[in-house]
Amino acid sequence: MPENKTSFDNRVVVITGAARGIGAATARLISSRGGKVFALDIAKEGLASLQAELNLPADQVIPLDLGNQNSVKETIDAIYAKAGRIDALINTAGVVGPTNVKVEDVQWADFENTLRINLFGTVWLTQAVIPYMKKAKYGRIAHVASIAGKEGNPGMTPYNVSKSGMIGFVKGVSKELAADGITINSLAPAVIRTPMNADTSDETLKYMISRIPMGRVGEAEEVAELLAFMGSEACSFTTGFTFDATGGRATY
Repeated sequence: MPENKTSFDNRVVVITGAARGIGAATARLISSRGGKVFALDIAKEGLASLQAELNLPADQVIPLDLGNQNSVKETIDAIYAKAGRIDALINTAGVVGPTNVKVEDVQWADFENTLRINLFGTVWLTQAVIPYMKKAKYGRIAHVASIAGKEGNPGMTPYNVSKSGMIGFVKGVSKELAADGITINSLAPAVIRTPMNADTSDETLKYMISRIPMGRVGEAEEVAELLAFMGSEACSFTTGFTFDATGGRATY
């Protein structure tokens, strides 16, 4: 029989934002496919719930503030010290930031916080795992961006900037890593049914759904399927790409 390259048997997978939404759905899926999942998130209660659900050992459930550079590096280093390898990084963590706020009215502290978590956190995570993946001559990195990073959403300037920056970061880094057995890609979902959107204004949500030809929000499980592929051995000849999960909103 042909080798199943979407299996995660004997693979160590680090998932950020794992306490809920897309991250939790991805952790469930990869665990079901044999992966050893390290679940990272700032939300300790959500992590505890996921730990119980998936019967994860305590040392595979780690609180992490993605906005703290030192904590990011220390956490990745500790995971490698425990597991002896990191085969895939799947970064689903992020914040929406201000919504339905005109650019001239955005407070700089809110802008900076959104960039720090969504964009700087992406950079720090990537910098932390690359040396270990280069050593192994194998790695898969997947970052969750957004359709907002391609097209922009009105009233969400900090989020738009953070996600477009992420897409650009991935494109450039992919060319640096292409000969090292490491792929790095991003994924641009439209609005997905997750707790992350609980604080998004009704006006903004209605706008985003109106742009989706399928006429509905996406489900976390649908996004998890794409992320699992991006984090698997099967994703061997695609790098620097932005995958789509927008129900037809983006066709490029």
